[in-house]
Amino acid sequence: MVSRKKLLMGNWKMNHTISDTISFSKAINDFNLVDVASKKGIILAIAPTYLSLDTLKKNAKGLIVSSQDCHYASHGAFTSSISVDMLKEIGVTWSIIGHSEKRQYEGETDLDCNRKIKTLLDNDFTAVYCVGETSKEYDDNLTKDVILSQVRTGLQNIDSSKAKNVVIAYEPVWSIGTGKNASKEIAQDICSYIRSIIKDMFNKDVADNMLILYGGSVKPENIHDYLACSDVDGALVGGASLKADSFKALVDNI
Repeated sequence: MVSRKKLLMGNWKMNHTISDTISFSKAINDFNLVDVASKKGIILAIAPTYLSLDTLKKNAKGLIVSSQDCHYASHGAFTSSISVDMLKEIGVTWSIIGHSEKRQYEGETDLDCNRKIKTLLDNDFTAVYCVGETSKEYDDNLTKDVILSQVRTGLQNIDSSKAKNVVIAYEPVWSIGTGKNASKEIAQDICSYIRSIIKDMFNKDVADNMLILYGGSVKPENIHDYLACSDVDGALVGGASLKADSFKALVDNI
């Protein structure tokens, strides 16, 4: 069995001011949390708002800082968007792509995600690609059809040498922020299925080494069970990452 590190990644969404970010940074530094996690084989990352990227990067020692999105173009008339070069300038080299809220509220498609992921990989970034089915799709037993389409389209025409910089986060839409979380059996089944798709698209080495996360109402009380699954390599968490105490509890319970 291939040994993969665990990745615990927080997505702050539209939460926390710059002053909140400074307070969070001080707390996790006081906890020495990045070192504590590293000794357990856990990589820690946070995706704050654009305004807090530089602040978190400068104040949270050793933490991976990720944007919540980026544009596929290097510049242009794209109001409110952020380019890869802008992220590079402040030392950020990770970005989430395809979060369900971007798909739901802004109409982002799998092809949009593919363009963004290609740009990220061409610039040696790590792309955290979110996939997941809606409640109706789950009820209609379409989960694997949806996942297959999202993964194949989002990662199409990408060279296997660059695919190693992709992380996939399985987030069933029906479990995000609802308090309803998928069972550990569902998480393992779908993460294993995603790994099989990656193997078919690229090769066994890429599939064996790719980090595949579960996200959706992950809490300190349930994170251990998820990450004990052989194909669940970490978690993408929302609310539980907003406070340093609960973020530390997640690390403690892995």
